[in-house]
Amino acid sequence: MTIAILSLILIGYVLIAHEHITHINKATIAVFVAAVGWILFMCTGTDFVLKMHGADFTAYTGNNPFDSETVKEFIAQHVFIRYAADICSIVLYLLATTSIVNVLNTNGCFDFITDTVRAKDSRVLLWGLVGFTCLLSVNLDNLTTTVLMLMIMRNIVTQTRWRMWIGAAIVIAANCGGAVTVIGDPTSLVVWTKGAVTPTDFTAALILPSLIATVIPTYLISRSLPEHLDIHRPTAHYRGDTNTLALWQRIMMLTVGLGGLWFIPTFHRITLLPPFLGALCVLGVLWVLHEVMNHQRIKTGQPLYVNEDRSFQYSNLQMIMYFVGIYLSVALLVETGVMSSISAWCDEWIHDIYIMSAVLGLISSVLDNIVLVLTAINIYPVAEDIANLSPVLSPDYAQSFLENGQYWHLIIYSGAVAGCLLPIGNLSGFLLMKAEDVSIAWYVRHITLKVLIGWAIGLGVYFLVDLWIR
Repeated sequence: MTIAILSLILIGYVLIAHEHITHINKATIAVFVAAVGWILFMCTGTDFVLKMHGADFTAYTGNNPFDSETVKEFIAQHVFIRYAADICSIVLYLLATTSIVNVLNTNGCFDFITDTVRAKDSRVLLWGLVGFTCLLSVNLDNLTTTVLMLMIMRNIVTQTRWRMWIGAAIVIAANCGGAVTVIGDPTSLVVWTKGAVTPTDFTAALILPSLIATVIPTYLISRSLPEHLDIHRPTAHYRGDTNTLALWQRIMMLTVGLGGLWFIPTFHRITLLPPFLGALCVLGVLWVLHEVMNHQRIKTGQPLYVNEDRSFQYSNLQMIMYFVGIYLSVALLVETGVMSSISAWCDEWIHDIYIMSAVLGLISSVLDNIVLVLTAINIYPVAEDIANLSPVLSPDYAQSFLENGQYWHLIIYSGAVAGCLLPIGNLSGFLLMKAEDVSIAWYVRHITLKVLIGWAIGLGVYFLVDLWIR
């Protein structure tokens, strides 16, 4: 049955990687594979349960004879429920952050970005959009940030040809910025909730490599743009009779929204409650402010209108469902023992975290960075001390899997940055393909090498800093 489940997941991964050819939504494939895989696991799970949870299952049965129904009850109550709780925590967090962005956007809190970066000078425009993308992506997940910034870019730049270039820079900045904080990317959120990293150490380790991986491709892209671009002229935003909130009101809401997200790691450390509850608290406060500040318009039935592309917003829902499917598929690989076999193979034949991260990055550019990073996260447990790991591992290699070890940093960094080598390697890139009709051939000719240079230099900087600190 292990072969059947593994084959099902591999076929699903191949279909996901070729969505641009099959035109079958990757979220659909991920959810279907996860559902069918868990059904197969539930029907034939006795051997897996005895192998992976022998002691717990014996305690559950009281060392008495058992049948298939007992095994199914154990899987449902003690195995699957654990993964369901983890995925619900992450999904609730993503839904909360998406809702926060919608509330802020509805109240015109991001209009200042359009007003600030609206410049004919292509380099000023590019660096302005990239800078705001980085600032937002450290607070929001990278797809939500990409959706927002691509909508802003479309409202400014008129020519599709140059939107392709600037959109590529936005995708790179969103992914690199998301890798800087534990709340900036779904995979970094998983690493944090798993207990593999702490927020401060994670940011300190990756801020410089991620900044380099953003700046270098952006600079190279800026050299390909003309000196001046045609832009849309500012238009008035219709938001009922009062047009928009006062400046101080928008600043207050933006401070509460983004500042509250920054407070979530502290909230988690103080209360030990899951991060999604902190995000829901921020959303609740922000929603109250929204109701109070728009009281008159809501009372009189005036519309709160925002000019946004609904297809972009629908992409957020697809991303969440895709993440659910991939997470549950990876959980199957853990429960069938496939992950243990992969980690043993890596320990014997690779035995170097930099090589492992480089291979992961190259594969993620073709497959999908969420798939590869979630797989890499679950290959190894978080070791409390080196003594808990295999005695055949060298000390320098073994310590990489401790809390705040280099392994956790590198898989997030390589997955986020190298996933931009191709537009099909990340959800934000695929959104760019659909939004601006970017082809893989065009992206490879104009963007891939720039991303590769930034990724390699950033990886080298991480190595030198890590070597110096140790």
